[in-house]
Amino acid sequence: MALPISRRLIVGFAIPALSVAALGLSACSPDQNPTDVKGTTPAPFTSSPAPSGAEHSGEHAATTTAAEAAGDSVTAELKDSTGKVVGTVTFKKDGDYVQIEADVKGVDPGFHGFHVHEKGECVGDFTSAGGHYGPTEKGAKGDLTSIQVREDKEGELVTTTDAFTIEDVKGKAVIIHALPDNFGNINQRYSANGVPGPDEETLKTGDAGARVACGVIK
Repeated sequence: MALPISRRLIVGFAIPALSVAALGLSACSPDQNPTDVKGTTPAPFTSSPAPSGAEHSGEHAATTTAAEAAGDSVTAELKDSTGKVVGTVTFKKDGDYVQIEADVKGVDPGFHGFHVHEKGECVGDFTSAGGHYGPTEKGAKGDLTSIQVREDKEGELVTTTDAFTIEDVKGKAVIIHALPDNFGNINQRYSANGVPGPDEETLKTGDAGARVACGVIK
């Protein structure tokens, strides 16, 4: 049965319209956003890749290099009397202070006196490094917090000081002693050579004993 002319015209117009709509839908992929501008195809959406680990490492290395170039960081490699490396000490500028980070391995367990000494010489028993840096009536500028070494012979210390700057200690030595430092805190009821209180040697050395590790600050 033939369709009337009017219905044939409606069907004829409907088919092209459906084709255009289908074409439009196929042009919009899941990665594309629709556009209101006629005659254009939306650009694909592409997310930015996450920064790689190498990029982060490069940024950190660049920051460290810049700090060293600016003179904001110096390091000492600690060695015992046999020449074995037993740790490192880093001095970094931290605002108005200097931050000291020590990391030691292979040192006897316990507390150890830890000081900056006046000469950058680490020879023999390390007496070549001289006395504590910056002696005053109340200790020395180079007196630092004693470092505690665990039973596994490893220890770490992070401390700050405003007693010196990076430039002050560059070229000097940092030393770990065999015993803890008493910082001259001897009660008056005790006596040294018959005289109450700490003697001159105690005030100078803190009775920290022999020097077991030494490193020149560079």
